Amino acid sequence: MHLFAAARAAVGASVVTTPAGSLGQILDVVESAHPDFGAVRPRCSYLVDEVSTRDLGTIVAPGSRVDVLPPFAGG
Repeated sequence: MHLFAAARAAVGASVVTTPAGSLGQILDVVESAHPDFGAVRPRCSYLVDEVSTRDLGTIVAPGSRVDVLPPFAGG
């Protein structure tokens, strides 16, 4: 999982490794390990293997890439 901006700040890392599962399950794993992520998580957009999704049931297979993109400010 690759985290950007506020998500990276909340977790304290730009990359974390999670077990395979649904998007919701792996986000729960990250939030459990990094509770500050819970404040950022609802505002994020997600890419699973470069495909945008908000479906927490999306399956994340072993070796897949998940990008966590909070809203960005600026222009």
